[in-house]
Amino acid sequence: MKGWQEETRLARRAIMATFTLPGEHIPAQHVNLKLGPGLQQTSTSNGADVVVSTRAGTLQHSANGSRWWVESNSRRYVPAPQEFVVGVVTGRMGEGWRVDIGAAHNAGLDALAFEGASRRNRPNLKVGSLVYARVSLAHKDMEPELECFDAQTRKAEGFGELKGGFLARCSLKMSRNLLDPNYFLLPFLGSRFPLDAAVGMNGRVWLNAKDVKQTVATVRCIEAADPDGGGLDEIALKQFFNTLDV
Repeated sequence: MKGWQEETRLARRAIMATFTLPGEHIPAQHVNLKLGPGLQQTSTSNGADVVVSTRAGTLQHSANGSRWWVESNSRRYVPAPQEFVVGVVTGRMGEGWRVDIGAAHNAGLDALAFEGASRRNRPNLKVGSLVYARVSLAHKDMEPELECFDAQTRKAEGFGELKGGFLARCSLKMSRNLLDPNYFLLPFLGSRFPLDAAVGMNGRVWLNAKDVKQTVATVRCIEAADPDGGGLDEIALKQFFNTLDV
C-alpha cells in the first residue's frame, strides 16, 4: 500500500487525538500540509487560510504534523482524495462509467484511467462489474472521480477490475481496521487458507477464497469483529473461528 493510507497507518502509534465538531477551526500548520477526510481549507474575510472541520469525530494527525484528518464511524461514506474504494459499475458515462461507491453521489471513472489504457485499448466493464480504485478528485460541489492506477508509479498496483470473488460490507470503522497492517484479522485468516482481499475505505471488502465455505467463514469473521457487530477481540475471534465449518 502506498499514499495516504500507508502514511496514516504508519503514524498510528504517534497520534494525538481530540474530539472535534463541524465548523471548528483546526490548528493544522505544516509546510507540506495534507488534509484528509473531515477537514477542508477555506479563506476568512480578511484573506487568511484556515482549516475547518466538516464532520464530528476524532481529530488525528501524523507524528510530524503534515497530515491531518477526522476519523468518525458515520454510516455514509464521504469520499476523500487518495482513499481506496471498492465500487460497482452502474452504467456508462460518455467515455467512461458511473460507479457506486456508497457515497451520496456516484463517481466517475474514465476509460483512460487504467494502466496502459488508450483509445484503442481500454477495459470492457459491464454494469455490475466490481473495481478497486483510488479517489482522484473529491469536492463537495462536484461528483467524485476515480482512477485505477497508483498516483506515483502510474502502474495498476492492484487497482482495476475485480473478477470473481464476493463483495462483503462492513462499517467504515471496520474497513479502516482491516487496512491497518497491525490489525490481526486478515493475517489470521490468511494463515488458515489462501485468501485474496481488496479493502475499500467505503466499507466494502472484496474477498476471493478457494471455496464457498472459506468465503462464508471470512464474511462471518468480519461481521463478528466489526465494532458495529460483535466487536470480538483477537482471542474471542479465534475461538469463534474454531466453531465454523471450514
